[in-house]
Amino acid sequence: MALIRLIFILLILRPIARFWTGADVFGRENLPTKGPAIIAANHNSHVDTLLLLTMFPARAVMRLRPAAAADYFLTDPVVGWFSRRLIGIVPIARDRAGTGEDILAPAREALAQGDIIIIFPEGTRGDARDRMGRLKNGVARLAEAFPDAPVAPVWLQGAGRVLPKGAHVPVPMNCTIHVGAPIAWPGDRARLMTALREALDALKAQAPPLRWREDDADGAG
Repeated sequence: MALIRLIFILLILRPIARFWTGADVFGRENLPTKGPAIIAANHNSHVDTLLLLTMFPARAVMRLRPAAAADYFLTDPVVGWFSRRLIGIVPIARDRAGTGEDILAPAREALAQGDIIIIFPEGTRGDARDRMGRLKNGVARLAEAFPDAPVAPVWLQGAGRVLPKGAHVPVPMNCTIHVGAPIAWPGDRARLMTALREALDALKAQAPPLRWREDDADGAG
């Protein structure tokens, strides 16, 4: 199954991503190629995961594990099989938050096995204009548990236009991916979250402007 997943990502997902997004990657040298490591990215589209899976070198692909909502991806058996076996998700049971259960346990287990976790600190998809929402501290909890694991900030620009939240058919649009220098565990969660927010804001400032203006009522450009 591991070989099938590798072939699927390299020979199917990667060409599709290049066709639909033409994504340019800046700061690729900052990407971790072995784990444990954490990728923390903004989130505006399901295309985000596709882009993140396909920007790594082949030697790192099998270590990539996107954290994903179990209530969304595991409800349907077919989608669940595809998500687990081919995408390699780490299921996060968002509906059990606040119950005392450690919903990040699957991500901790993956990190303990030397995997590279892809996490979206906003917790859900934002709007198509790439405006970042409030960051949740799950990423800080993982970084605290694995203080030697670097946290690589990634800004994805334009994926929300390719497949906005609520849309089902992707539209070809140019995207850019900006990878920042890895953040080392600073000693406490609050400082980690501040450093991550600042890093993502800085990466966003480097990204090319979107086609629409902020005063466009319909968000189209």
